[in-house]
Amino acid sequence: MPELQRLRPNHAPALLAFEQENRAFFAASVPDRGDDYFTHFAAHLAERLAEQATGACHFHVLATRDGEVLGRFNLVDVAEGAAELGFRLAEKATGRGLATSTVRQLFTLCTTTYALTRLRAAATLTNTASRSVLTRTGFVPTGEEPVLGGERGVGYVRDLGSGPHPAALQ
Repeated sequence: MPELQRLRPNHAPALLAFEQENRAFFAASVPDRGDDYFTHFAAHLAERLAEQATGACHFHVLATRDGEVLGRFNLVDVAEGAAELGFRLAEKATGRGLATSTVRQLFTLCTTTYALTRLRAAATLTNTASRSVLTRTGFVPTGEEPVLGGERGVGYVRDLGSGPHPAALQ
């Protein structure tokens, strides 16, 4: 079973491979990161790790025992007990419930480690897989229609203090 791990510098090679191998798959449903991201990957990773060190963000990878990255699960713009959730899963890892179970694991980290009580998220209208994961894990539409990479989207929110404890959902 893959393990959710806090992003570390030694994830760099596997993370870059994950992003490169899945670039076209991701671009079909989320805005592409652009060539600069891949050309300057080390610098981008260093920036993310610096942000994480301040507590402004919490970045995670879903990794296999041999270190292969199957997904990214990020909490960004952390402030006042809330954060924005973003995630992406490798094409070969889809359809097995991994995104849903990992988001639920993240709920536990949010409440026990990061002192978060509310998560926001957004997905494009065409990204039915992410929208399904958000709905299955208790996110509700906010009525906001953000524009993501030029596409219309749906805003969501999840109060981590209501309903059954996230660990009970696993």
